Amino acid sequence: MINHMQPSLIELPKHLDLRGNLSFIEEDTHLPFKIKRVYWIYDVPGGEVRGGHAFKETEELIVALSGSFDVILHDGEKEYKFSLNRSYYGVFIPKMMWRGLENFSTNSLAVIVSSTNYDADDYIRNFDDFIKQKKLT
Repeated sequence: MINHMQPSLIELPKHLDLRGNLSFIEEDTHLPFKIKRVYWIYDVPGGEVRGGHAFKETEELIVALSGSFDVILHDGEKEYKFSLNRSYYGVFIPKMMWRGLENFSTNSLAVIVSSTNYDADDYIRNFDDFIKQKKLT
């Protein structure tokens, strides 16, 4: 069972086959939310960092479909680090969690499954503002 307040590593199903392996995500089985949006990050130049924000309401699952990268999370008090390099693991990120993605390998591909549609007003883009809002909750 996933705790909606804590980030966690989720092991997704994997079906091994000599012809190629298969993994999948089902919203009522592997996710604690309904899927509203799926997007991906790719062609990240060496040394670049993605993310650098939090969401007020959005929950997400991040999977490294190819290559590897680190997911760095902060809940206002504690930092969490997840290194993703297998396509059958994903990181669940609850709402109000600061996130950054870094250390992308060449040709890495991050897919993000989201609980909400895009809404610019859901973003908190300043870490100090994030900390202030966390203290109010």
